[in-house]
Amino acid sequence: MRLYSSYSRRKEDLAPPPAPIGMYFCGPTVYQRIHVGNARPFIVSMWLRRWLELSGYQARLVLNVTDINDKIYDAARAQGIGSAELARRATQWYLEDTSALGLGRPDVEPLATETVPEIVTLIGELMAKDLAYESGGDVYFRVARFPDYGRLSGARLEDIVAQEPGGRKEDAQDFALWKANKPHEDTWWPSPWGRGRPGWHIECSAMAEKHLGPRFDIHGGGLDLRFPHHENEIAQSRGVGREFARLWTHNGMLELRAEKMSKAVGNVVSLRAALESWGHEAILVFFLNAHYRSAVEYSGTAMEAARSQAADFRAAARVAEARASAFTWDSFRAALDDDFDTPRALSILHAWRAAGQVELLGRGLHVFGLAIDADGAEAPPDLQRLAEARQAARQRRDFGEADRLRSEIDRFGWEVQDVAGGAFRLVRKTC
Repeated sequence: MRLYSSYSRRKEDLAPPPAPIGMYFCGPTVYQRIHVGNARPFIVSMWLRRWLELSGYQARLVLNVTDINDKIYDAARAQGIGSAELARRATQWYLEDTSALGLGRPDVEPLATETVPEIVTLIGELMAKDLAYESGGDVYFRVARFPDYGRLSGARLEDIVAQEPGGRKEDAQDFALWKANKPHEDTWWPSPWGRGRPGWHIECSAMAEKHLGPRFDIHGGGLDLRFPHHENEIAQSRGVGREFARLWTHNGMLELRAEKMSKAVGNVVSLRAALESWGHEAILVFFLNAHYRSAVEYSGTAMEAARSQAADFRAAARVAEARASAFTWDSFRAALDDDFDTPRALSILHAWRAAGQVELLGRGLHVFGLAIDADGAEAPPDLQRLAEARQAARQRRDFGEADRLRSEIDRFGWEVQDVAGGAFRLVRKTC
């Protein structure tokens, strides 16, 4: 299998199975319910782990929760509650909403608050190497002393300087590893530099090493994390001599009306709202339609199409008898082994569905947390008669009556779907 690495800017081969594959993906900062875009790295990483396991690898996925962050302090203060309590609630929301996707859980989901001793130790190592310095209770990383800084992102000097304004730095491009406790911050931890709390970037370096060791295979997250977050992780970890991640994978952004979906901007649709509106299967099929590295636009039209595709897959056991397909399991494997090309894999799933290749289809859907209806339930006779009456109305071009009958069928929890040749099928609705 090979994946595109943002660091080398080319596709890189993984070692052949049964090699162990360690993966670290950046999870959410927990101060409100996550939006649909936040769910993409969770979904991609869970799919990738399952595919690696099915391919014979020993995969281990670590997906962190950032529960120490400036955004949490700001949101908690605005709501008049403690920052620790807000982080606890929002972590629970995140676990509930992502569990509802039906993909299971990562192997490890560390909290930043559980990793402060390791963070303090790592900062101490950086200071011992003169890569970090203390200033007024803060500790900063000396960017100029890490020659490879910017290799991942191609960041320009003006980008680096702008990443973290502050008057305590030796150099404007330096970034914080430890922040002294401020009067409005209601949580803090002891350290050799006084009480305070970690900077965002050092949290992930410490959590990744704690659970995967000093060298692992894949580091993932949203494209928006490439700079400064991932750039800073590389500087911190490699600065103290760790090889750290070999491949860097970045998923594209989710867009709403051609603008990146962002809690800061306010143009968000929460994952919970999307689950309630469309169901988890439609969300999974929606993300299958786009390559993980591509941007994807969220809209009602796109979600309606995804829900229809999910219903087609659900009903696949009730299609006409099987016929030969041009696609084999090796075709499907080739798609996913080539930079996890889910649109290509999805087209093969549709080809198997159309050909009635139910066994192959079920096997492929399982990779993505989808399934075919197993109960083989047939629509009740009364609904069959309604569907036949609707078909007759369509044939005589009485579309008003056809729509009325469709709505009647829908009221009973079934959906009538038109197929080639003027036929129809009834599918039980799943959301």
